[in-house]
Amino acid sequence: MNVASRASRSASRRLDLAAGRVDLTHGAGGRAMQQLIEEIFRPAFDNPMLARGDDQAAFEVVGGRMVMSTDSFVVSPLFFPGGDIGSLAVHGTVNDVAMSGARPLYLSAGFIIEEGFPLADLERIARSMGEAARAAEVAVVTGDTKVVERGKADGLFINTAGIGVVPPGIEISGDRARAGDAILISGSMGDHGVAIMAHRAGLEFETTIVSDSAALNGLVADMVASVPTIRVLRDPTRGGLAATLNEICHQSAVGMRLDEAAIPVRPEVLGACELLGLDPLNVANEGKLIAIAPAEDAGRLLGVLRRHPLGRDAMVIGEVTADPARFVRMATRIGGERMIDWLAGEQLPRIC
Repeated sequence: MNVASRASRSASRRLDLAAGRVDLTHGAGGRAMQQLIEEIFRPAFDNPMLARGDDQAAFEVVGGRMVMSTDSFVVSPLFFPGGDIGSLAVHGTVNDVAMSGARPLYLSAGFIIEEGFPLADLERIARSMGEAARAAEVAVVTGDTKVVERGKADGLFINTAGIGVVPPGIEISGDRARAGDAILISGSMGDHGVAIMAHRAGLEFETTIVSDSAALNGLVADMVASVPTIRVLRDPTRGGLAATLNEICHQSAVGMRLDEAAIPVRPEVLGACELLGLDPLNVANEGKLIAIAPAEDAGRLLGVLRRHPLGRDAMVIGEVTADPARFVRMATRIGGERMIDWLAGEQLPRIC
């Protein structure tokens, strides 16, 4: 058989999605790379803009202020209770865009794949990512694939960038909190980080701890439509509630006072944190948000949150205070007070 006929047979053979593995030719820009795109990524993300096959996506600019965000995902393990790196990559960037009050529209996706990575896992992750994007009503419209040598990527890294549009009249930013404002959260704290840690360590509990990873843009749209006076939205990911509230205090030059009894933490998460020596307020979340709004609008906003499936456990947890020191203080269940400071060091690596 001559070289030309061997190449023809190789080009016509489909990927072995059951047992095949990524090799360096899949990132070399030739037939193998095109086959990886055509058989794994394009079916997973299928939409008219991606189907054009260009190196960019062209789209009409809608009215309003445009918002853009980007994030990279290096979670370990790649699959965990409640999700995987693919759905997490969509949820994380969709949520970052939505926290401005924007409606997310389009995503890009960049994959850095280690040589030897199973094609079955890559196809599963791409399919999960596509399903998450469609559920969030966003489209993955452009992307990139790189393959690196063994030992240089720990399996798979994903970068996503997102674009959205803010409706007219909405002004939401971390520097807009004011003394007297109410602080709300959409649900229980620490689910994602503890799910990752428990799965990674092989810990078993009576109840499986599942990541809260979810796209929050639908919830945010309901909130903004009903309470356009919302001042701040933020999703408490790395560093958890504690780090996120401290960031807002520094941005807005305010303090905060929280009520520990009002902060929901699932019993199984609290128990796991006690076992692992973690503070649930420092643990990451991937499907929860913090909202800060004028106190007179807090009741209405709480109602909107609780009517949505992703906000059923929402609570008002405290208020913004005038504090030149920009401290976050918390009234404890036993009647004392403690400082809620930034996380010191690395508590939970590789959770997103």
